[in-house]
Amino acid sequence: MATTRDYYEVLGVGRGAAPEEIKKAYRRLAVQYHPDKNPGNKEAEEKFKTISEAYEVLSDTDKRAKYDRFGAAGVRGAPGFEGFEGFSGSFEDLFGNVFGDIFGMGSATGRRRRGERFRGSDLQYSLTISFEESAFGAQKEFTIPKMEICGECRGSGAKAGTSPKTCPTCRGQGEIYFRQGFFSMSKSCSECRGKGTIIVAFCGPCRGTGNVEVKRTISVGIPPGVKEDQLLRLSREGDPGRGGGSPGDLYIRIHVETHPLFSRDGDDVVCDVPIGFVTAALGGEIDVPMLTGKVKLKIPAGTQSGKIFRLRGKGFPRLDETGKGDQLVRAEIETPSRLTPRQKEILKEFEQEANGKAMPRLTGFMEKLKGIFSD
Repeated sequence: MATTRDYYEVLGVGRGAAPEEIKKAYRRLAVQYHPDKNPGNKEAEEKFKTISEAYEVLSDTDKRAKYDRFGAAGVRGAPGFEGFEGFSGSFEDLFGNVFGDIFGMGSATGRRRRGERFRGSDLQYSLTISFEESAFGAQKEFTIPKMEICGECRGSGAKAGTSPKTCPTCRGQGEIYFRQGFFSMSKSCSECRGKGTIIVAFCGPCRGTGNVEVKRTISVGIPPGVKEDQLLRLSREGDPGRGGGSPGDLYIRIHVETHPLFSRDGDDVVCDVPIGFVTAALGGEIDVPMLTGKVKLKIPAGTQSGKIFRLRGKGFPRLDETGKGDQLVRAEIETPSRLTPRQKEILKEFEQEANGKAMPRLTGFMEKLKGIFSD
């Protein structure tokens, strides 16, 4: 069986070497033994592979810890276990699976180690804003329930005037170590659950958890141009971390109320404007509403229903970009539904006199229709 060289020796660094020192050693040796600089040199090629293998392990915090504890077997699989059917994990995974039931270890990956920090949970809140606020931005306040570090015990979980004691079972290590043959084994301390300390008298307000629920008023600036269902992140406004870990984040999901006149299409504001059929036929000016007021819009003669007029730069601000979208005015030609006898007579006279010239699209359609059904 071949013997694997010590990875620290391969890179020429000590076991306590810092990550930066390991990186510098690898770069120096990789340049020296790179195949491109040593064409045809098998010895240099093998050294380069060994150097790369060593750096891959020692540059990874988790792999390095396993290597320091179990050697090369901890990161590549122990000799003699290669043919174990169905196993594709590391030596430590196999170790936990085979011996966990016997010694009560369980999987090593699920243990909490003493001093380990855990980031707090993220929170989410749904905030409703008006159509105008989504266009121009706003400062909003809302109140949410959230967890915060207990002010009575300052997160320790112990009653005021007391403090957590060193666990007598693991002596503050958080783990219990023992040997079985040539194996060195450990398991999370069941007495302190891996913390290394135990609470003798629990804090009343938080009941020993270190956190209490509070109502917190949050102020958030809504950026102009924010969209429906968009998420805004407030860093460190989530639940507090454990063991000194950083707090989580608060995500605000935006809901925009509908508007009686306007809708949104990307960064454009859309407004459907009814236009009388006489104005559409003869042309004229109409008042068009905008988010900032109203503007006069010239309607050319012969305007058809569905025609879109574009007001440049009158839409929503573009998030993370410069400029704005446009306002789209969509013409809706309104046909009168109540006519006097005299008005009906005038329209009939108009239709007879026009003789199809005033409505070429309709005349063309009728001619095509005749051609289709004439056979």
